[in-house]
Amino acid sequence: MHKVKKYLSLVKFSHTIFAMPFAFIGFFLGVMHRKTSNMFQEVGNNETIIQHSYFSNQYVLGKFLLVIICMVTARNAAMAFNRYLDRHFDARNPRTAIREIPKGIISPESALRFVLLNCLLFMGTTYFINKICFYLAPVALFVVLFYSYTKRFTALCHLVLGLGLSLAPIGAYLAVTGTFNLLPVLFSFAVIFWVSGFDVIYALQDIEFDQSQDLYSIPAVFGKATALRISTFLHFLSAACVILAGYYGHFHWLYWIGILLFTGMLLYQHSIVKPNDLSRVNIAFMTANGIASVVFSVFVIADLFIF
Repeated sequence: MHKVKKYLSLVKFSHTIFAMPFAFIGFFLGVMHRKTSNMFQEVGNNETIIQHSYFSNQYVLGKFLLVIICMVTARNAAMAFNRYLDRHFDARNPRTAIREIPKGIISPESALRFVLLNCLLFMGTTYFINKICFYLAPVALFVVLFYSYTKRFTALCHLVLGLGLSLAPIGAYLAVTGTFNLLPVLFSFAVIFWVSGFDVIYALQDIEFDQSQDLYSIPAVFGKATALRISTFLHFLSAACVILAGYYGHFHWLYWIGILLFTGMLLYQHSIVKPNDLSRVNIAFMTANGIASVVFSVFVIADLFIF
């Protein structure tokens, strides 16, 4: 159990709270699409009922568990690979020197084996979902693993991180339906701008270190004040995407309450982080965004099933 805790700490398992709720949104959008589509043709009342029952119970639960496994293993692989690749930088940064690899709690070789194990589990799980998820799995892994290199050559690394997490709603929707749809794509764009916006805020903590090591980030390249303005703009785009999704998906009043709470959390984190006061960056990063993600997903899913 102690060893498990070490690896959970390595990958910051609690941060799964950011993307997982959006995966649930994509999944249940897919469920509702399947239920309302013409996939189940009536050949007779009894057969229709049997097929519908099978879809609603065994099928949905099985797919749901497989999606969760995919989310966890892909994120584990991405985070562990990031820690492995950045281990030398982490050792030199006072804020990150206490992480598991620099401190010697987990060896670099063990971390890399953990990455490979989770990649294999992710690929194997997608095989049992459907063909399109299995075929696209290497693309998803490339995106989430490639992020770890981007800070070495581009300040757009925050957007690449957002892209990696944005695969959650699209992937979960594909797991259920096997087809693409604009609505989960809109939620994915919301995730890109939301995640990249709060990652810019998080990167404010390492601006001096990044500059000293020739690492790229929006704060390191543009400075604190401009970085916060860029973060605000990215969060404005995220809010615009969920509003557009609300109109396109013909959601009801519960969804719009969710949007108010989501945008409220975005505004809150920008109100507590200032260029000359970074003392509450962690509150903005973890607490505000964790609440935003979970609460928004609850209202979206409730709207789907109630109306």
